[in-house]
Amino acid sequence: MAVFTPVTREQLEQWLGHYDLGRLRAFEGIASGIENSNFFVDTERGRYVLTLFERLRADQLPFYLGLMHHLAARGIPCPDPVQDRQGMTLRSLNDRPAALVTRLRGRSEMSPGPEQCAQIGAILARMHLAGADYDGSQPNLRGLSWWQDATPSVLPFLDGAQADLLRDELAAQSTFAHSPVCASLPGSAVHADLFRDNALFEDGLLGGIIDFYFAGRDTWLFDLAVTCNDWCIDDADGGFDALRLGALLDAFCGVRTPTTEEHEAWPMMLRAAALRFWLSRLFDLHLPRPAEMVTPKDPTHFERILRARRAGVPALD
Repeated sequence: MAVFTPVTREQLEQWLGHYDLGRLRAFEGIASGIENSNFFVDTERGRYVLTLFERLRADQLPFYLGLMHHLAARGIPCPDPVQDRQGMTLRSLNDRPAALVTRLRGRSEMSPGPEQCAQIGAILARMHLAGADYDGSQPNLRGLSWWQDATPSVLPFLDGAQADLLRDELAAQSTFAHSPVCASLPGSAVHADLFRDNALFEDGLLGGIIDFYFAGRDTWLFDLAVTCNDWCIDDADGGFDALRLGALLDAFCGVRTPTTEEHEAWPMMLRAAALRFWLSRLFDLHLPRPAEMVTPKDPTHFERILRARRAGVPALD
């Protein structure tokens, strides 16, 4: 989340006139994140999050908004898009596609313990099962084809060892993606970005999952790997914390038992998840877009994680 496209109070009041939400009481930009322009919006009828989409096109957005509504209707605690008086969940604001969703209570837990990790593991498996019958066809836009396109753009900014690592891992992932094992992995629409700052807790209990705008059709195992690579690590060296990893995986497997192929693919998928975020952070750091409020993230964090995963990983148990 960030602010690339500013919005004035007058502009927002006029835009909210299309909704039955009462008068605007307050709004403020959200500084965290790097993709879209986001604002907290308070009206007489409730609290919401407004997003102006900076990269996603209007024709792509029904997938994401539909997925959130699909999951919310099946009991998954996540934002639910708000319809205007014409029943639409997507409008234009300042020449950007824009949507309003319900705002969940709670705060992100940036130093989670095993109890929080267990709650994340269980809700992730529930989300996968709840999304299995969602018919949206949008692929993961930050998948292999994006890695292949982005790599030449970031290579000039890397030293020799980093460039060798990136080329070698991309080649390994390209081979793995076309393997019979990878082709057999179950999947559906997945979150694909379930980091600690995309979950909200209140009094130690999970309140909801937010920010679905990196979602796409991918394997459930990739989604699990992305989540473990953030929730269960030692931030200093990228290695796994055994207690947190065990809690998350036990809870996940308690809802859905992984297949034999998923056990086999687990090491490569953890590497794939690390590569995806190392590469995207390199891209966003070295090829940034101008923004009024933006917080770039350190790519070396995921370089460490990738190197740690290449050195070896615990089994998927």
